Amino acid sequence: MINEIIEPWSDYELIDSGFGEKLERFGQFILIRPEPQALWPRFKSEKEWETIAHGRFVRDNSKKSHRDAQNENGGWNFFKKVPPFWLIEYQPLGLKLKLSCTSFGHLGIFVEQVSNWHFIDEQVKRIGNKPKVLNLFAYTGASSVVAALAGADVTHLDAVRNVVTWANENKQLSKAPEIRWLVEDALKFIRRQAKKGQLYQGIILDPPAYGRGPDGEKWILEDQINELVELSAQILDPTNHFALLNLYSMGLSGTIGVNLFKSHGLDNASWGECLVPSKTGLNLPLCTWVRACK
Repeated sequence: MINEIIEPWSDYELIDSGFGEKLERFGQFILIRPEPQALWPRFKSEKEWETIAHGRFVRDNSKKSHRDAQNENGGWNFFKKVPPFWLIEYQPLGLKLKLSCTSFGHLGIFVEQVSNWHFIDEQVKRIGNKPKVLNLFAYTGASSVVAALAGADVTHLDAVRNVVTWANENKQLSKAPEIRWLVEDALKFIRRQAKKGQLYQGIILDPPAYGRGPDGEKWILEDQINELVELSAQILDPTNHFALLNLYSMGLSGTIGVNLFKSHGLDNASWGECLVPSKTGLNLPLCTWVRACK
């Protein structure tokens, strides 16, 4: 297991966490959001949090499934004015991203993915010669943009049209090369790619715990992750490739991911956690990843 510390940057910092919440700054806006892993006491008082925060996302526990770590039911309480959207930058990789306080508590970025962004950047440049990279469950596209900026031929797939549109905005903001956009069910697409014998040099997988495809297809991570990894291994170039799998959505151990990778021929697999440090000195674990490269 490898722990990777996500250092704060000019447009992001974790100020405090505890009692099931986190206090973060994104650009000039400070927000409070639920964080089920923050089981310790917060350092600052409730009054201090609300004094500096622009808003808080309040979960509706009567509607939320305790097993769904990807989506929240609830709404925002704003203490100060927050615009419909704003921009932040991650300068080391040339990223410029649009953020927005969505109705389900997300902002359009998962900051703990910074470590994975650097892995993607390094692998695309290692392989060279415009490698084909497939990003499944690709959300608002930060990883897709990183891969494109590094020189990859990127296919970005998500089942939700509006987040694919959002990803295209991030691509344009970051002035990245062209990306192929698909609104489709991930398993249906990857099954077709395997039947055609299509090969990719990179695959990025960030599956939710639960979800629906564009035609109502049901996704349940525990039931379908084995097939997902099996098909991914089938369409990876056997001589030169990288694979990345995120497992945070269900809190699964990285050892499970490594076993899945190795069971389907991705032998050079490792796993670790991305930790986000707060100004209070505590590290918040927000990502479990599994990686393999050849």
